[in-house]
Amino acid sequence: MSHTLPRRPLALAAVATLSLGLLSACGSSSHSTSPPSAGSATTGAGSGGKSGGTLTVAMGTAPDSLDPQYGYTTQAVEADAITYTPLLTYTHANGTAGSTIIPGLAQALPTVSSDGLTYTMNLRPNLTFSDGTPVKASDFAYSIERMIKLNWGGDSFITNYVKGASDYAAGKATSISGITTDDSTGKITITLTQPYGAFENVLAFPAAALVPSGTAMKALSAAPPIGDGPYVISHVVPNVSFTLTRNPHWAAQNIPGIPDGHVDSIQVSIQSNNQTEAQQVLSNQTDIFDPGDTLPPALLAQIKSQAANRFKEVSIPQSFYIFFGTTTAPFNNPVARQAVDLAFDRTATQRLSSGFMVPGCYFLPPGIIGHPTSQCPAGDPAQPPSAANVAKAKQMIQQAGLAGTPVTVWSETRSPRQEYMTYYAQLLNQIGFKATLKVIQDAVYFQTIGNEALHPQTGFADWDEDFPNPSDFYLLLDARSIQAQNNENYGDVNDPHIQSELTKLDAVPAAQLSSVASEWQALDEYVTKQAYFLTFGYQQVPIFASTNVDFSSIDFSGNDYMDWSSISLK
Repeated sequence: MSHTLPRRPLALAAVATLSLGLLSACGSSSHSTSPPSAGSATTGAGSGGKSGGTLTVAMGTAPDSLDPQYGYTTQAVEADAITYTPLLTYTHANGTAGSTIIPGLAQALPTVSSDGLTYTMNLRPNLTFSDGTPVKASDFAYSIERMIKLNWGGDSFITNYVKGASDYAAGKATSISGITTDDSTGKITITLTQPYGAFENVLAFPAAALVPSGTAMKALSAAPPIGDGPYVISHVVPNVSFTLTRNPHWAAQNIPGIPDGHVDSIQVSIQSNNQTEAQQVLSNQTDIFDPGDTLPPALLAQIKSQAANRFKEVSIPQSFYIFFGTTTAPFNNPVARQAVDLAFDRTATQRLSSGFMVPGCYFLPPGIIGHPTSQCPAGDPAQPPSAANVAKAKQMIQQAGLAGTPVTVWSETRSPRQEYMTYYAQLLNQIGFKATLKVIQDAVYFQTIGNEALHPQTGFADWDEDFPNPSDFYLLLDARSIQAQNNENYGDVNDPHIQSELTKLDAVPAAQLSSVASEWQALDEYVTKQAYFLTFGYQQVPIFASTNVDFSSIDFSGNDYMDWSSISLK
C-alpha cells in the first residue's frame, strides 16, 4: 500500500513518532516487530460495545481511488477493506494478530497442491452483493481480469505467478487460463506457473475482492462498484468527501470472523490542512484523525497533555525513501546515486519531522524478516555526514562528468513531505547538480510518478506493508512489476541479481521465511550498496480520536490500517 500509499500500501523506531501514510501506491518500527495495541486485543468489532451512530473521519489526502481494483493507498484500503470482501481476508485484531489469514468469501482456506502450484477453494453458498445480486464463483475470475485491465499497482502479484495472467495483460488472451470457476458448485481453482509463498496474502487484497461480472472495465472512483462487505460506499464527492453505510444484506450471510461493524455510518471528509484536521479532532468536531497524516508539531504538546487518553503512536513496517530513475541521466550512473547517499543528512529529515523520523538506510524496515542490522554503507544514518563526505560526493559527481546536470525532484504537496524534498533539492544543488522541485497534489502524486512514460528522475516515495513478507517490499525493485500505469517500481530498477534472488526467495512459504532471513538480508545489503534508492527513515503513525469514541475499541494493523468497523461510539 504504497504509499501510503501503495498502498500503500511502513517501518519504525524506538522513539515516539508521528506519521505519514503510505500512499503507495498504495503498506514500521525499528524497536518493535509489530504495532502495540491501540486498544483492546479483541478479534473484531461486533463482539461488544455500543452500536449505532455516525463516525466522522478526517483525511488530509483523498484516496487515490475507492474502486478496489484501482486504489492502492492506505486511505483507499481503510474504506475498501470493509466494503469489499476477498476470498481470503485477515483477522480483525490489533498488531500481528491482524496479520492472520482467515477465510473470507471462501468456505475455508485453500487446498494447495504438493508442488505449490494449484489453489482450490469453494465459495460460500447464498452470498449476495450489497444490492441483492447473487455472488458467483465466476465473479472472482472477472474481478481479477478487471484488476489487470485497470492496471492496479500490485497486479504483478498476479501476472508474475498466475498461469495465463501475463498473456491476458498483454492482450494475447481473452481470459486467464489459470483461473477456472464453476458457478453451480462454487469451486474456484487457481494454477500458478511457479510457487509463490505469499500467494494467500495476494488473495486477501481488497483488489482481489469480488465485484459483479459486467462491472465496467474502468476505474469507478466517483461511483465505486458494489461489493459484498459490511459497508457500502456512497455519496462520493471526489477530493471532498464520501460516506459508508451498512450493507443491508451483510448480516444475514453470517460470515465467521468478519464483524458487522458498530456504527451505522461513517462520514469521511478531506481536510488538506493537517493543522485544521488535528484541531478538529482535539476539539471533538471530528472523531478520527487519519493515521496516514502527520500531526503538526505546533499541536503535539497540547495533544499529549490534553488528550493523552485518546492518543498514542504505533509502529508498523514502513520505509520512507527517495527513488532514483535508473534508466535516465544522471541516476542511471551508480556514481551519482552513491554520491547522493554519501552526502544526504538523514538527521535533517528527522528534524523536519520534529524528531519523530528515525534515521535509517535499508529498504526492508525493522519488523520485516531480512531487515539488515549491519552498518549502513554511507555511514551512521543517525549522524550528519562529515564535511569530508560531502566534499567527496561533490568530487564524485565532477569526476563522473555530471556536474550541472538538470534534475527534477518530484514531491507531494503535504507537509513534511514537501519539506523533505525541498531539503533534498538543495542538497543536489550543493553537490553539483542543477535541481528544481516539482510539487504534485497528494491525491494524484503516486499515479503521476507511476506513469511509466514519464520516467521521473528522482523524488519522494514511501511504502507501508501490504503483508508481513519481504516480498511485498521488493515489488518496488522487481523488474517484473514495471508497468505502463500505476507503476510501483518508480526507478525502473532491472538488476539480474535481484531477479535471480527473487525467483528463489519468493517461492519460500510464509511459514518458512525465517529459514531464508540471512538471504533476504544479503539482498537488501546489496541493493543498498548499489544505491537503487535512498531510504532515509522509519516513522510511527498516530492513533488519535475524539472523546466521542471508545478509544479501547480501535483496531489497527499493518494490513488494513485502521479498522473502522471496530470502532464504537460512547
